[in-house]
Amino acid sequence: MASSTSAAAKPVAGVEVSIPGSDKLDWISLTVPSSSPPSPLPSHTVGSRDLAGCHVIKDDPRSYIVWRFHKSIPNAIELFDVWPSKEFPSSGLRLVFKDTLYPFAFLYKNEVKGGSITTYSLVTVTVSGFAYLCNIHSPSSYSPGSTLPANDSLEISVRSNAHLGEITAVTATPGCLVIGRQDGSISCYQLGKIDPNSPGFSYELRDDAVIGRILRNFVSRVRGAGAVKDIVISDVHGRKLVFSIHEDNALRVWDLSNRMRLLCLNLTPYQPQGANLSRLCIGSIDMDKDLIHIVILYHCASEQERNGITVYNFDLNTEEKMLFSHEPSAFDVPLGEGKAIDIKMSSSKLWILKQVGSISYELIDLDCNTESSSAYKLQEETVGEQLFQDSDDADLIWTSDALCSFLKDDALNFLSSIFLRRLIQPGVYQSLALRETFLDYKKFLSESQFQSLSLTGIRKEIVGIIEREGANKNPNLSVYNWRKFCSQFFQHWCENNLPYGLLLDSNSGAFGLIRKGSLSLFRPLESAEQLAFGTSESAVSHLSDTSIEPQALVEVLACIKSISHHLGWVGHAFYHESLISSIVSSEGIISQLVKFLEAGFGPASPASLVTIFGADAYLAKRQSAQKNQRKFMVEILLSLHNLCSSATSWGGGVMSQVARKMFESAFNIHLFLAYLVNISGQVSLTQADVAKIKLHLFPLVEEILLQWALVLYAGATPTTRPPLEDFSSQLSSLQIGDADKFSLRKRLGSIYFTQACLLDFPSLDGARDSLSSSILNLTDLIDLTRKFISSILWGKDSECTASIFSGLITHLTPNLVRHGQYEAAENLLGIVDTYSRNKRASQREQGGDSEWCARLHLRGFCLLMLANTELDSGLKDQKTHESIRCLFRAASGQEAPQILQSFSSETGFHHSGEGESVAVWRVHYYQWAMHLFEQYSISEGACRFALAALEQVDAIAEDEFSEPMSTVRGRLWANVFKCSLDLKRYGDAYSAIISNPDQDNKFICLRRFVIVLCEIGATKILCDGEIPFVGLVNRVEKELFSKAERADLSSKPNLYKVLYAFEAQRNNWRKAAAFMYRYSVRLKNELDLQMGEGRYSNSRISSAHQDRLHALSTAINALQLVDHAHAWLDASPNEACTRVSPLKKPRNGCAENYISDLKPEQQGTQYCVDLDALEKEIVITSAQYMLSLRDSKFKLSGSQTLSNFVDVLIHENLHEAAFNVILKFWKGSAMKRELESAFVSMAQNCCPGTTRKDSFRPNVRSALLLSSAEDRMDDSMEDSPVAFQFKGSGQWEALEYHLENYRKLHPRLPVVVAETLLRTDPYIELPLWLVHIFKGGRNAKSWGMTGQESDAATLFRLYINYGRYTEATNLLLEYLESYALSRPGDVINRKRMSAVWFPYTAVQQLWCDLEEMQSAGHSVEQCSQLKKLLSQSLAAHLRQALTRNIKLWWSSPNMNLTESGGHASICIVFIKTDSSFVPLPVV
Repeated sequence: MASSTSAAAKPVAGVEVSIPGSDKLDWISLTVPSSSPPSPLPSHTVGSRDLAGCHVIKDDPRSYIVWRFHKSIPNAIELFDVWPSKEFPSSGLRLVFKDTLYPFAFLYKNEVKGGSITTYSLVTVTVSGFAYLCNIHSPSSYSPGSTLPANDSLEISVRSNAHLGEITAVTATPGCLVIGRQDGSISCYQLGKIDPNSPGFSYELRDDAVIGRILRNFVSRVRGAGAVKDIVISDVHGRKLVFSIHEDNALRVWDLSNRMRLLCLNLTPYQPQGANLSRLCIGSIDMDKDLIHIVILYHCASEQERNGITVYNFDLNTEEKMLFSHEPSAFDVPLGEGKAIDIKMSSSKLWILKQVGSISYELIDLDCNTESSSAYKLQEETVGEQLFQDSDDADLIWTSDALCSFLKDDALNFLSSIFLRRLIQPGVYQSLALRETFLDYKKFLSESQFQSLSLTGIRKEIVGIIEREGANKNPNLSVYNWRKFCSQFFQHWCENNLPYGLLLDSNSGAFGLIRKGSLSLFRPLESAEQLAFGTSESAVSHLSDTSIEPQALVEVLACIKSISHHLGWVGHAFYHESLISSIVSSEGIISQLVKFLEAGFGPASPASLVTIFGADAYLAKRQSAQKNQRKFMVEILLSLHNLCSSATSWGGGVMSQVARKMFESAFNIHLFLAYLVNISGQVSLTQADVAKIKLHLFPLVEEILLQWALVLYAGATPTTRPPLEDFSSQLSSLQIGDADKFSLRKRLGSIYFTQACLLDFPSLDGARDSLSSSILNLTDLIDLTRKFISSILWGKDSECTASIFSGLITHLTPNLVRHGQYEAAENLLGIVDTYSRNKRASQREQGGDSEWCARLHLRGFCLLMLANTELDSGLKDQKTHESIRCLFRAASGQEAPQILQSFSSETGFHHSGEGESVAVWRVHYYQWAMHLFEQYSISEGACRFALAALEQVDAIAEDEFSEPMSTVRGRLWANVFKCSLDLKRYGDAYSAIISNPDQDNKFICLRRFVIVLCEIGATKILCDGEIPFVGLVNRVEKELFSKAERADLSSKPNLYKVLYAFEAQRNNWRKAAAFMYRYSVRLKNELDLQMGEGRYSNSRISSAHQDRLHALSTAINALQLVDHAHAWLDASPNEACTRVSPLKKPRNGCAENYISDLKPEQQGTQYCVDLDALEKEIVITSAQYMLSLRDSKFKLSGSQTLSNFVDVLIHENLHEAAFNVILKFWKGSAMKRELESAFVSMAQNCCPGTTRKDSFRPNVRSALLLSSAEDRMDDSMEDSPVAFQFKGSGQWEALEYHLENYRKLHPRLPVVVAETLLRTDPYIELPLWLVHIFKGGRNAKSWGMTGQESDAATLFRLYINYGRYTEATNLLLEYLESYALSRPGDVINRKRMSAVWFPYTAVQQLWCDLEEMQSAGHSVEQCSQLKKLLSQSLAAHLRQALTRNIKLWWSSPNMNLTESGGHASICIVFIKTDSSFVPLPVV
């Protein structure tokens, strides 16, 4: 901040104002080519430093080329041009050189005849001794990262003679570069004028150039000039003169035209002792006095930080040879502590910029004629005041604590609004500083993310940081964290805006400041502003009337300043925020501040303050506050008594002067008057004076306060980017100067493009354009600013205004609305609305009903636009309700039909209402509002205005309206229905349907009602019976079914299920079943279609089958509740909704055709679906669902049979599903045949390692709809033994389990299984459990090989038929041994027919087969052994059988043949074995 003791004593002459957008330049890097290699720097190189300058291009219009050097990038220079007649540029050039640059640059316009492109020439020098002349075009001519063309740059060496010394100073003029060196010599190079290789291109200006040649031979000790400290070229009477100061305190002047020295003056007698010269500045010539001012900056050798300037006044004599007088007059101006950064001089005016602290700077101007000085208020001080950096944390928290207690729950939002409004305003906000502050708080945003943040987004990020710091706990902590955040931001702001140099336009007298990251200008102060910055006797005399004592006004100002100083920032900040926002009333703030002036700031929350400060600091602060309060009370009472004694009367001294003259200090005056009235008895103020103040001064001061609050809001509030849908209309209506040349989209929403920028800036008298050809001088700038402020307050015709708000309503607010600045317009109208409700408004507020209606109409429209873009639901509802209230109030005014039409271009309401009743006009107005709310999907407002329009329609006669009333009512009820439906007020929506007199509209609304409920998933409303749908059930059902048929089956909710619930709630079970069955049919059809097109996945197939199962089960359950005679469904798709109980049940077709995808129309007959058919389809669907879980891609279609389907199920190990299908679809022999086929497949699956050449039926898999590539891959995997190692054991278990269960239905199944196994695998060993089945069980005992259909004899034959001779022999031996081991006493077992029976024919076949193999030479030894075993066993068996049979025969009673009259015979049969014949008796 700028404020040293010396500067504070000087009057303030002006204030620095930042140029909007100057901190947002995009730099285009451009490399300057160099043919010389980088050279090592000299030992005493001039170090790089931060420096900037400006060159004025004196064209029409003028332009200003600004250049900057940064110490951080010493080999680069930044350039950008500023045109007062154009917007500030968006980009600049950064020229990058190979070596470090000397901090100097000179630019001038390159005069090229016939050239259409403006070119500038840049002259600069590197510290290594190379000079460059570069021709520069506009930044748009170059691409980032490119190289300057070689023909646009010239490089020369300026270090050819090493003895000349190192570079210490540089200056230039068009066509000439002048370099001062360490040895005191000055070299001149006619750069850009003569070819570098031509003679005379370079020459020197030395002391010995004039007399050195004469004295060199006679005087051996000629003292040389000291090192050049600074060098300047100036035009004096048309002659180019070179001024230089040297280390030996010498001032020398040369004439460039004849290269002669004009002056050599030793300045030691004029300078303070120990002063070292550092800078030189030449003023313009005073033509009246033939006087030139030369200013030299010095610093003392003993005190390096103390600077001063010496002003030399040289008389000019153009008639004599000696142009300068040798005895100038001089005076010294000490600058105190600090470091001078830059000095500039124009005529007799001198500006000095210096640094007095780490972030403290001063700008002082000095009049060389009067030796008077003044100071300028820099941005460091202004921004610091805005961010409350001029007071410590303790003062801020202490003084805000009491007011925050008054705000209660609104304190946190109120404080956040204060700080945010000050942070985000032109002149304070800087994107780079804010981003660096975010980084301090660990908020990491990339550059692109930060740049994409809108104004609202920036506010949210800042508030989020403060809340994370715990500022939402209490107001005092919030103030502490906000102050800390602002301090961080201010620190970065100062670092990014270091002052580099001054900008001066001698032609207009305007000057500015070039900073590290921005550019600013200085404006003068008006007399009233000078009073605000400090008491000025000239300002007081200028403002005071001749009949009023100036001393009285000085005393008043002293009292006001004392009050302002005592309150600090709190009073002004809180009061200003109360005017802008609606959180708290401004009257309440004033009342609280007056109480605090009387009693002091008492802590409202001591515990919170102790937590923040600490106990000791809290007590010390409390004692200090009490002491300051006592001191203030004494001083203010003494001042008021002095004022009372010095003024003639209270009424004449204060009332008129304060009310007329104080503008910016209006708040302090208001507070002073309130405090004065409150203590009127203590200062001898009469009741008459109090009454005058209340009746006259208060309203007038409040009016001034409001006016300046409006101006400040319009000038400091950034614009916002309008909604996309409104941009076209806004662009067409935009009227901002030469708006067609600039992009409005780019400017709107910028921090620097404020609301006031949308208005036409006034032009100078006689000027065609509001933009000047050069930077305005101070007087013109003040005049134009006054006109601009007047246009904001009073409009273009300020003399005809009847109210203080006329300009706001007729000019400012409509302009903002046209450009989409709804928030700003609403805030301004809100401020006016708050003021209008004030009972103490001045007599000038006489707007009347028309102005009141217009204000409400515009505010309601703006609130609606804001509600449309609001994201927070709570704020959106609040703005919506307030908008509705404003629009209803606007329509209630008697003059509304006449006044509201004038805002048709802003709001879109065009109906005039001429020649019709108020009710008719209100119907149109309410319909406009209804459509407006409907356009932005705010159904609450649209519904309320539609109902209001219906109420007005009821009061209108039929002949008063342009269309039939029934049509209007139908349209309005339709809108009520739509809005109620959007608001999810379904009961109101149904009431609007049945209330609609237009039948077409009614049914359209009903259809929309059903569609919307289905789309949003609120179908429970249709099915729970809450809405009766009297007379509308069939239409609802038809609409639902139509939508269900068109809807995707995967959509939610499922409308077939909705139809089921709809019918079930009405106990119509047959229709409910029909809809669910129709759902299952659609699922099946879509699944078949997707599988046919290859657009399927296993998960989708499984889900579809599962949904079908659920649908079919639901249909069965519903159909079971129907009478048996009607428990069937018509399978025709279009009959599901229309036919409930057909008179005749159609004949059903074949179940298999029904289950396949053959359509009834394809079969030529109609069929129905009953419970049995549904159960069959459930079985099929369940099996398909299980197949889908196994990743099977089988499709059951008309070309496939159920038998194939069963085979696929068996192949996929879904045995239960396969047997369910068999048992459900086949009976009798067909069922046995299918069971045999199923077990054949199961048995074959148990032999995976063999090739299944033979099958019970043709190859099933080849006939199924399978993907060939995937099938081949699956088959190759199945052939691997590893893949079936696990599968085999499961197959055997399944075969055993199902064979045990189903052989009761078909006893031959074990034979089928055994035969399949033996046929499939010639080497397989039958499992024991299967052999035991043939043997009759694991524990069964047999007297032979007889039994059921699957007995041991059958197994014996199977062994023989399939060449299993060993197994057959072993089986036979097993039974023969079992017979041999039987006890003779078990005679009872032989009573049965064939109780002991062996398949002798099969035994004989076995014997013959063994002999054939032996004779053929196959397994001779094995056959021999088997025959031997067989022979021995048979011989033993036959002998035992012969013995037992003879004994049995002889012991039988039937043997007495003679007695019975019969006869008997015994036949002995001999069977030949290998060694003997075995007798076999046969009776």
